[in-house]
Amino acid sequence: MVTTGSEDRMPPITQQKNFASRKELSDHVASITPGIVRTDPGPVTGSRQSLKERLDALDPVAYGRSRNFLDGKVSQLSCFIRHGMISLNQVRNLALDRVRKPADAEKFIQELAWRDYWRRVQKAHPDWIWHDVEAYKTGFAAAEYSDHLEDDIRDGKTGVAAIDDIIVRLKTTGYVHNHARMYLASYVVHWRRIRWQAGARFMLEHLVDADLASNNLSWQWIASTFSRKPYIFNLENMRKYAGGHINTDAEANRPLDASYEELTARLFPRFRSPEHG
Repeated sequence: MVTTGSEDRMPPITQQKNFASRKELSDHVASITPGIVRTDPGPVTGSRQSLKERLDALDPVAYGRSRNFLDGKVSQLSCFIRHGMISLNQVRNLALDRVRKPADAEKFIQELAWRDYWRRVQKAHPDWIWHDVEAYKTGFAAAEYSDHLEDDIRDGKTGVAAIDDIIVRLKTTGYVHNHARMYLASYVVHWRRIRWQAGARFMLEHLVDADLASNNLSWQWIASTFSRKPYIFNLENMRKYAGGHINTDAEANRPLDASYEELTARLFPRFRSPEHG
């Protein structure tokens, strides 16, 4: 193409690398990204120093004992893995170096293996990422689930206090514990009967460690479109694993305060015998 030299040209983008504060960094990103929806940066930092601190704190044995608790000794390395600052193989090797025998790191390495597995599934079946792998095993057809995520869920104002706490934390920090993600996904799909795709999109919008394969295929596992049964929970389970980190008061969480048998009958009235998670 021949140009006359008189066309308007975009000024070159200066590759600034050092900033006095996170606000200055946020201002710079906004200035070079027209149309961006401006939000305050979350508390998670992606610096090499932050990564070093996470690696120094890695304790595979403690992880194996406490991983299901919201205050458990999880590594919080997922955002660094997601953004390519460290590989799964490097993390695995470090975990093995931290234990006396490989079995002591088994639970931690299993979680790394799941992430690798989800990526391999995505590569082999890219169409599974946004489409049901199998039918729902809930007694309901996919067409009976809503495609729309209601505003009360988006705003963290469902009236179910524990769920609202998780949503607010997700939106303000960009990170929630994996068990909290499971609770939220189960609530969206099974209590509200909303298709997993709508919930998966919402979570991808806010997670700093948002990995398409891990996120979406995990939602399918919760929904039962990529597992043999739906995953549900109750308030007793939340109290056990959430401790004092979210509001588990019975009056504030009435839809969750029931036995698994009662919830199964209520949530899946056409399919009365799915095993609970």
